[in-house]
Amino acid sequence: MERLFEEPPKSPASAADRHEGDGPLAARMRPRSLAEVIGQEHLLGSDSQPTALRRCIESGEPHSMILYGPPGSGKTTLARLVATTAKAAFEEASAVEVGRPQVRAMLERAAERRGINGGSTIFFLDEIHRFNKAQQDTLLPAVEEGLVTLIGATTENPFFEVNAALLSRAHIYELQPLDSADVRALLERAVARGECGEGRSVEADALDFLAAHSDGDARAGLSALEIACASAPIQEAVTLGLAEEALQRRPLRFDKDGDQHYDFISAWIKATRASDPDASLYYLAIMLEGGEDPRFIARRMVIFASEDIGNADPRALEIAVAAAQAVEHAGMPECQFALAQAAIYLSITPKSNAATTAIFAARAHVREHGAKLPPSSMRSSAYAGAKKLGRGQDYQSPHSSSGHISSDEVMPAGLEGVRFYAPDQAEERFATRLAEIRKARGKE
Repeated sequence: MERLFEEPPKSPASAADRHEGDGPLAARMRPRSLAEVIGQEHLLGSDSQPTALRRCIESGEPHSMILYGPPGSGKTTLARLVATTAKAAFEEASAVEVGRPQVRAMLERAAERRGINGGSTIFFLDEIHRFNKAQQDTLLPAVEEGLVTLIGATTENPFFEVNAALLSRAHIYELQPLDSADVRALLERAVARGECGEGRSVEADALDFLAAHSDGDARAGLSALEIACASAPIQEAVTLGLAEEALQRRPLRFDKDGDQHYDFISAWIKATRASDPDASLYYLAIMLEGGEDPRFIARRMVIFASEDIGNADPRALEIAVAAAQAVEHAGMPECQFALAQAAIYLSITPKSNAATTAIFAARAHVREHGAKLPPSSMRSSAYAGAKKLGRGQDYQSPHSSSGHISSDEVMPAGLEGVRFYAPDQAEERFATRLAEIRKARGKE
């Protein structure tokens, strides 16, 4: 193959139709107008309340953009709709297959177009996150000077994967997974158009199953419908059994090395902090099913036990540490039981961030005011000559005092009475004990 990019056809609409006709059902069902698009209302708005993206498509005046969203959410569809209305040549490629030489060739063609008749070029780059920094840098000058309008599509968070310079010159549009009602509407549309075979019917529960189990991926749902229709005997309806067989068990959408790694652990922390054991278990299950390192989960549990529970229930830290030890000694899959036990305990037990607030306050004070030396009586006397310097003199051990409480000042001079720790209502017994101690030490 001498050239990766074929010279684009004269009509942008032809580019949008390139994969239709006898292609897969998902390609044949790709919307050809905004009116046919289902879902992504937050990006497209409406005729009465148009968004920037809708205006871009309807006006035929495209701008560089990154379409970020899960598989089957409509990234390619939106890119083709932009190309359909824009008076521009449409170049398309996948970052998996191209390198800098092919991109340079495309840019040369774009420059030639502009030089001959002032024509503009839209470059649709699928899976832009697969381009490394050097490859992305090749595109940057062309985007800056407007030689090409870049439309990048990615399933990965662009703020992790795309150069900041390129991001600053493109609008970021985040697509959401379609809900099951949207996917079902697309499936019904395919059946109604006879795309599954003239006169072919599909049972309602089969459509329900495909819509509910496509994980918001329109392409997956349509592909499974196509397989189910092809598997059904002639003149017979597509049944639930055929739909289940066609869809099978799709891989879980979880990238343990990307932003979802952080999204789901964040969701687990917030659900557990909200004292919802079911949500905590749900996000834990997603991470385990997705292949997350259980040691990473266990570390977060140990941190959570002190950061969000603290002395409201000191045993929470023991439970979390025990779960971490179970991960090390038992490994997967057996350690899932210890992780589940810990998740439930951490969810249900009382919460307090008093310890977290206290250490933050103490460190902030030290950063602002510096580290003052402790009183001489508090300093080490365990070396020759220490007594000559007055180190450790007049120190009174609490163990020789009533109640094992000493009235000696242990804060540096000038910081007497400074408070960092404030027990909250979940640490009532600590509040009571602290009040007794301060009274006994004369520190009220």
